[in-house]
Amino acid sequence: MRLFDTLTRTDHELTPIDGKTFRFYCCGPTVYGPAHIGNFRTFVLQDVLRRTLETGGMRTLHVRNITDVDDKTIRDSQAAGQSLTDFTAKWTEKFHADCDQLNLLPPHIEPGAVEHIPQQIAMIEALVEKGHAYPSDDGSVYFNIASFPGYGKLSRLDERELDLGKTQNARANSDEYEKDSISDFVLWKGRRPEDGDNHWTSPWGEGRPGWHLECSAMIKQYLGDTFDLHSGGVDLVFPHHENEIAQSQCACGGHFAEHWFHTTHLMVDGGKMSKSLGNLYTLDDLKTKGFSPMEVRYVLIGGHYRKQLNFTLESLTGAREALLKLAKGAQTLANHMNGETALNSAEFGPFEPAWEKLNRDLNTPAALGGLFTGLKKSANLRGKDAAAALAGFNRMLRALGLVLPELPREKTVSIPAEIQQLAETRWQARANKDWATSDELRDKLKASGWLVIDTKDNYTLKPEA
Repeated sequence: MRLFDTLTRTDHELTPIDGKTFRFYCCGPTVYGPAHIGNFRTFVLQDVLRRTLETGGMRTLHVRNITDVDDKTIRDSQAAGQSLTDFTAKWTEKFHADCDQLNLLPPHIEPGAVEHIPQQIAMIEALVEKGHAYPSDDGSVYFNIASFPGYGKLSRLDERELDLGKTQNARANSDEYEKDSISDFVLWKGRRPEDGDNHWTSPWGEGRPGWHLECSAMIKQYLGDTFDLHSGGVDLVFPHHENEIAQSQCACGGHFAEHWFHTTHLMVDGGKMSKSLGNLYTLDDLKTKGFSPMEVRYVLIGGHYRKQLNFTLESLTGAREALLKLAKGAQTLANHMNGETALNSAEFGPFEPAWEKLNRDLNTPAALGGLFTGLKKSANLRGKDAAAALAGFNRMLRALGLVLPELPREKTVSIPAEIQQLAETRWQARANKDWATSDELRDKLKASGWLVIDTKDNYTLKPEA
């Protein structure tokens, strides 16, 4: 599989550093409310990446964190009159429930920031000792970005007018700040009244870790100093991921992430998604409007991850129709197997082009198009060939994480074997353009009480009323 790398701006083949397991880290949710569809676009595409690697035979180690302590979780838990633990546990559970409905594979490891505060303190101590961080008078500790010459390479800040000398008196104490702010960023935040009971003991006094530090500490714990891939939304490139690189490389050495995978913003109705515009949809919002989680997933993978996706309610209606069409195509293949078993094959058959598209920069829209093309190509397959095609189709569905809807049950009609054989012989005559034989066999079927209905790629037998 080849994938575009944000750092080098080129595509690379994804191979495990250790030759055994592809180890990757995804920035997870901040659990202070329900995740919206913009968040889930990133999580769903990360899921497709993992599924594609695993479908191709690669072993993976997927780590995704939970941010359960930062400015927002503390602020909102205080407003709700709940402890930070109870407040974030509720929203973590909700996030997991939404992930299940969207058919996301659970990460192999899902660490939380609070349970890794000792590791974060240890990393800060290493940075202070090596001269990359300094305490301030209020008990906070800041990273000195002037001490790291590589700062800005991921986000291309180093190609702008980056005067690190100006940062000596500029500090960013909030967890999130302006995207063009070049400031020493906070590693440890000294205790403040608005934090309430949410503070921990450290060598610099009571306080709590800054948001940027948690991912570096947990990556160090579970993936080491160098690992295969780091992922998140494009909004995290700066400052979050830029800061992760700086603090991790300065504290631990190593190369950190070998590959950077970022997904682009989601638009809604052609504009920015926001609460004020009333278009910030959660999964529950869309379910209330009558749409299924699988229809939401289909739309979220319907655009290329490096391009903006315009989400509309009409696109969900289109997804419903597409999923039904795929389900009907799968049912047709199953009907044409003539008793053969759909083997768990490693081949894709008519769906090989779709698989190739998925492995070329995770081109999900082209892969979806390949499903329909593959079904069209397999319409005339029968027996073992139909069974093999269905196996390839199902393998593609697993790679994309799609679960097809159940089709309405039609009244079962038992077709005698001799009638079925007569219809098959007629279909072959049509394929050979032997129209005289085709017409003769149609008349025999009619005389036996069966009506044959031809379509472009297939036929249906129905008993005459």
